[in-house]
Amino acid sequence: MSVPIRDSRVGRGRESDAAALIARLERVPFSRWHMKARLVMGSATFFDAYNALSLAFALPILVGTWHISPAGIGFLIAAGYAGQLLGALLFGGLAEKYGRVPSAAAAVAIMSVMSLGCALAGNFQALLACRLVQGVGVGGEMPVAAAYINELSTARGRGRFFLMYEMIFPIGLMFTGQIGSWLVPVLGWKIMFLIGGIPGLFITLLVARLPESPRWLISKGRLSEAGAIVKNLEASTKHRLPTIKATPENIPAVRYSTVPMRRGAWTEVLSGFYRGRTLIAWTLWASAFFIANGLNNWLPTLYTTVYHLGLKESLRAAAMTNVAQVAVLLICAFCIDRVGRRIWTVASFMVGGALLAVLGLVAAKSVLSVMILGTWSYGVIGSANAVLYLYTPEIYPTRIRAIATGLATSWLRLGSAVAPALVGVMVGATGINSVFWMFAGVSMVGALAATRMVETRGRRLEEIAP
Repeated sequence: MSVPIRDSRVGRGRESDAAALIARLERVPFSRWHMKARLVMGSATFFDAYNALSLAFALPILVGTWHISPAGIGFLIAAGYAGQLLGALLFGGLAEKYGRVPSAAAAVAIMSVMSLGCALAGNFQALLACRLVQGVGVGGEMPVAAAYINELSTARGRGRFFLMYEMIFPIGLMFTGQIGSWLVPVLGWKIMFLIGGIPGLFITLLVARLPESPRWLISKGRLSEAGAIVKNLEASTKHRLPTIKATPENIPAVRYSTVPMRRGAWTEVLSGFYRGRTLIAWTLWASAFFIANGLNNWLPTLYTTVYHLGLKESLRAAAMTNVAQVAVLLICAFCIDRVGRRIWTVASFMVGGALLAVLGLVAAKSVLSVMILGTWSYGVIGSANAVLYLYTPEIYPTRIRAIATGLATSWLRLGSAVAPALVGVMVGATGINSVFWMFAGVSMVGALAATRMVETRGRRLEEIAP
């Protein structure tokens, strides 16, 4: 691995060559080269979603077979989140040092091997250990993949290109639900983990063969390798995009360098220039996933305990949340480059919060109202979750893009762990209405934070984050 070259040692000619490579990269429109990379990395993200949720559909059988206590169920779920938090932090750093592709491949390999380990686990302790280690891979894949897909994109259409990839995650959640409801009653709990593990090993090999991010190679001074990849990219299509002029909106008097050769460190995300962006991004991640995963984890239980629906009806009603998210996200993908990241995110929090406020005010007594308003509030705010995976890698430079995204997604894990616990306390203490009021209040916090986002649509990554 070559050592990063510091700014003071970069000659003008070398910097000019790097700038020329970035310009060539930006002028190649979406092609079959991009399609292949997005499909392969998207397949990894699909199984990331699958493995994150697979335990939920194995637990109903395991609880009876192994006589797992409620506390034991909590430990199993918490182990996955703990591993995901560790993986998000660990693999962000590895991706900055060793590259996006090997780091993503290693994360997919860990979650796939450990999925097979879960299938072979013969007792509670073994399953707990496997889920903890598997969580490291699950949490590590998403931020690295997000950085990689972002770096392959051009300023024109980056939002749609990325969100079409990001849609694979909620589709993976939908697929998991269908597999769990159809196959587990017939084939048993192990089938969930076998499906997550065996294809994942094949996908690991495909990810490992992807070309490295040219932007990451340029940031390390490896211009000849980056040039070879850009040449292959150009050969995939004869079409070229017009050059976009720099428009330094929201960035006052930045001394812009196309080649950020200095070594990145996680502390830079809290440095003077990036501190404000970071605090806003962390607030958005915590708010959005506090609401989304709080709803996602509790709606099935609320339907059965508060509204007294049967198990089958409850699961079907809860499964509609991911359907709604996919529908809204499809609209978002085709609008985001026109509307912009900031306006879409503000509107998502406000609309989702309004629906939740209506539930808290008058509609929580009706299960039909909860099905409609709760489902669509999740779908709308879920689109903001996907936009955050697009937006966060955009606002940081290549040298810290993966590690900054990993740090941001750690707030996803914290919000996802805190919200279900609070809901459990509030349902018993203050009633279901207070739960929806709480989610509505968090939505307003997210909307206020979103007004401070840096608008990134139609701008080169090197211009947004010097």
